[in-house]
Formats: sequence, structure tokens, C-alpha cells
Amino acid sequence: MEDRGFDLEGRLASLEGDEHRRALSPADRVAERGYFAPPAGGDLPVLESEETLVFGSNNYLGLTDDQRVQNAVRQAAAAVGTGAGASRLRTGDTLLHHDLERQLAETEGTDRVLAFSSRYAATVGTITALEPDVVFADEAIHASLVDGCRLAGAERVTYDHCDPGSLEAALEQRARAAGSDDADGAVEDSWLIVTSTVFGVDGTVAPLSAICDLADEFGAWIAVDKTHATGLYAGGGGVVQAEGLEDRIHVQLGSLSTALASQGGYVAGSDALIECLVRDCRSFAAAYGLAPTAAAAASEALHRARYGSVRERIWENVAHLRDGLETLGLEALGDSQILTVPVGDRSDAVAVADGVRERDVVVPAVEPIRVPDDQWRLRITPMATHEPDDVVACLEAIQAAGEEVGVL
Repeated sequence: MEDRGFDLEGRLASLEGDEHRRALSPADRVAERGYFAPPAGGDLPVLESEETLVFGSNNYLGLTDDQRVQNAVRQAAAAVGTGAGASRLRTGDTLLHHDLERQLAETEGTDRVLAFSSRYAATVGTITALEPDVVFADEAIHASLVDGCRLAGAERVTYDHCDPGSLEAALEQRARAAGSDDADGAVEDSWLIVTSTVFGVDGTVAPLSAICDLADEFGAWIAVDKTHATGLYAGGGGVVQAEGLEDRIHVQLGSLSTALASQGGYVAGSDALIECLVRDCRSFAAAYGLAPTAAAAASEALHRARYGSVRERIWENVAHLRDGLETLGLEALGDSQILTVPVGDRSDAVAVADGVRERDVVVPAVEPIRVPDDQWRLRITPMATHEPDDVVACLEAIQAAGEEVGVL
């Protein structure tokens, strides 16, 4: 009989030389340092003997290891339970979910917030539920936003990364086409501009004020992904709050898995938006609810971000690291806590990252947004819990590896 299954071995063979080859390398803990194991496949991982500094995590505030956050998880597990047990529309909704959503709404400056079991579910589900006709998307948006556009059946118009002029040209071109359609009696399209606030791939900050002006001019809505900004700016908010743009952004999409030291995602916006999502978002209704323990961890982490000194410490480490990189003669790109350093082509970047790893520091090499126009980069993300000596050790490892490869 003819085999109508899948040739997975052949697919793996074709991926063997792929520059995006992936493997799992488990660690003993999620913190600013830890012990890692080499990829083990299906075997039991064996941890290495040397402790490694982590400058490649999105655990920006280092709160996964915070005693108060961990205590909140223990108390939630004892009082409420470890899992939701069902969709939140059935029996999986708890007071912990609503406490988290209330705190987030206060921080984001919106009517309400809805928490999801993952950032991916929040993003894909929201875009799909909105059903935009046309999405104007920054070329560097996250894969979950791209998938949301695809599932929504929207026409996706891509504009140049963080370039308001490119966005304006795209809007104008579409407006001219829409004007021609309107003359024929066609129904007007719904338009959505989608961008990150802080881009995780290169640390750039979107020109939100200019984007808001264009949205006002052309009558479009704006949805922003603030995964790499939540908890890091004034009052524990993101760039939207720092720039006072809460009333001009229609949809704020966030993650509980980065600075808030938990797992999950959320959507912030008007009461009408949240009600629509509760009633008509498949990734919310058909998924088991966010674990109560995850809600408790994010609530306590958000409280620490809003009222503690942890935010100050990460920006001090960012400044220290940036100064050190520039002293080494390296270009430290990025306007946020994410610093990227151009080091040449892929082979150079991977060689430097491997050299840094051999010196017990994790700093990943990342592909540029535009290939082959840009150079590959090192993506360096300090945490609030790194000590000054840790930053120095990271800089020394980069210097030694860079000199070894010949890029310094």
C-alpha cells in the first residue's frame, strides 16, 4: 500500500545544513546564571560543571528568582490550585486572574485587560477576532502577529522597519486605491497598523507618536506588541505609557513571560474590545485558562516593577554594558534594554557567540532584519540581577572572543 504519511527523516536531512538549526540545551534554573546541559535528544541531560552567566534571556528584571514572586506562587498553589482545569468561560476563572487583570489595566491606562494562556494565543486570537481587511505591519513584527494576519485573512502591507515615511507611503497608496473603489460603491475596508513598541530582534523603539499621527490622518486603528517593554518603563508600564499615548493606541498586546517572570499573555484596551474577545476569540474560549500560579507570579512581579527599585538596576546595567562595548570599539545598537552588536557575516557572529560561550557567558548571535543588507549581530540582554562584575565578565568574554575571531 502506498504510504501517505510524512517523510520526517527526509525533512530532517534537508534541515541539517539549515542556518536556523535548533536544539534544546536545558538549564538547572532560570536566572542570571546557571548550569547548562548540551543537547541530549531524548536522553537525560547532564549538566556541565562550570556555571554560566546568562546575557541572552528576556527575564529582564530577574524576578523568576525573586523570593516574593516565588512565595506568591506557593500561596496560590496552596489556596487555589496549580492549574485552571478548564477554559475560563467554564470553571477555569479565578480571583487571581481578575486581580492580575485589574493591576495590568491600572498600569496600562486602559478600561480592562484580558489574560491568556500564552502571548501567542493573545496575539493570534486578537488579530483574528478583529478581522481587519488590511494590516500595515512593520517588517520586523513577531511571528505571532504574522500568523494572526494570515488566520484573519487580512491583506498584509509591509513597511520598512521603524520608518514612518514608508508607512505613510503605504497608507497613501492604499487610500488612493480605496478612493477608487469607493467611487464604484464598494464598502470601506478596516485598517490596522501593527508594530512592536520595543523590537526584540534589535532593541529599536518604534516611533509611536508619528505612527499615531498617521493613524489619525488615515482613520486606522493601532495594535502594538509590548512584549519587550512591559514592566520596564515609568510606573511599570511600557513605551506607550512613558510617551503618554494610552488614549491613542487601540490594542495593547503584552507578555507575562518576559519582565513579569511568569508565563502567558494579555490584551489591554477598551471595555468593548475585551468583551468582544471574551465572546468571540477562539484562542481564549477554546483554551484552558492561564494557570492560577502563573497569574499570581505575574501579579507579584508587576507589583515589584511598579513600586520597587528593580527597574533602576536594569537601566544601570544597560548603561554600564553600552559604555563598555563602545570602549571596546564596538557599535552598541538598540534604544532599549536590548543591545545588538554588528560583528560581520553569519560565520563570524556564530564564531564569536561560540567563543563567548566557551568563556562561560551566553550571548546569542542573531540574524539581521534585512538579509543580506545588514550584518549579523550579537544580541546582549543584561538583567537587573546582574552585578557590575558580571557585566565586566561579559565584556571581557566578548573582547577575547572577538579578538580570537578577528572582528576586534
